[in-house]
Amino acid sequence: MDRDDFIIFVYCLVCELYAEVTRGVRLRQRGPSPKLTDEEVITIEICGEYFGFDDDKAIVAYFRNHYSDWFPALTDRTTFVRQAANLWQVKSLIQQQIVRLSGQWADNCQIIDTAPLPVCAYVRSGRDKCFKPWADFGYCAAKKLHYYGFKLGLRIARSGMITHFALLPARPHDIQLLDDLLEGFQGETILADKGFIDDYRQSLLQQRRGIQLITDVRKNMAPSPLPKGLQQTFRRWRKKIETVISQLAGRFQIERIRVRDLWHFQNRLIRKILAHTMCVYLNLLLGRPPLDLSGLVSP
Repeated sequence: MDRDDFIIFVYCLVCELYAEVTRGVRLRQRGPSPKLTDEEVITIEICGEYFGFDDDKAIVAYFRNHYSDWFPALTDRTTFVRQAANLWQVKSLIQQQIVRLSGQWADNCQIIDTAPLPVCAYVRSGRDKCFKPWADFGYCAAKKLHYYGFKLGLRIARSGMITHFALLPARPHDIQLLDDLLEGFQGETILADKGFIDDYRQSLLQQRRGIQLITDVRKNMAPSPLPKGLQQTFRRWRKKIETVISQLAGRFQIERIRVRDLWHFQNRLIRKILAHTMCVYLNLLLGRPPLDLSGLVSP
C-alpha cells in the first residue's frame, strides 16, 4: 500500500478504537472542543512515527507540507503537542485494545526482555534536573552500556506484537522486575534471556501461578533438560524480542526521546509503542510477516 492508503487505514481504525475506549464520554468537560480532533492527532502521531519522524516539530512540518488538505486544522504546533500529550492514556488504551482485538494477548507462550532508555548523555547525568527523582543510573549487559534514565520492560507474543510494556527504574536487576513484566499474563510459558535466571523465583512462579520461566543456561550450569529441538524453537522465538527492540530503537528512536519532563516522555514512548503495534496488526490483517515493517508501505 502507499502512504495515502496507510494514513486512511490508521485513521479509520483509530476512530473505531477511540469510540470503544472512551465509550462515548466527552474527555473535556469544560471549554470548546479543539479544532483538530483527537482521532486526527493520534493518526498523525502514529503515521509520523512510522514515516521516521521522531519529534513533534518534524511530524507537524511533514503533515503541513504534504497533507494540509487532509488536516486543515493542523496549524499551531504548540497546541498539537499539548493535545497529543494529554491523550497519552487514551493511546495506551488503544494499544491494549489492538492487542485484545488481534487475539495476541491470549498467546500461551510469550517473551520478555528490557531495553535501556537514556534521557541524556551519560556525562551530563550529574547535572540533569529534568527527571529527578525518577531517573537513575543503570547498566545494559547486552550492550555493555552504562546509562542514565529508565528501562523499558517488554512482553511480546510469538507474532512479535507487544502485549505489555512498562516504564521501569534503571538500577534494579531485570529479575527484580519480573512481576512488572508478567502483569496480566494468563498463559503458561515465558521465555527470557540469561538475565532472568533465578532458581528460587522460577520455582516460586511455577508454584504460585503455574508459569514456567524458560531461559538459556550459563556455561557453568547443568545442561537444559529440554529436548534440543524444543530448545532451538525457543531460541528462535526469543530472538523476536531482539528484533522488536531493534525496530523500536532504529525506526522509532526510543533511545533518543529528548523532552524535559516525565509527562511528555511517557507520551512519546507510548505513541512509539502504539505505532509499532498498529503496524504489526496491519501486517497480520494483510497476511504479511508481522515484523516486516519496512515493506508495509511502498516508498
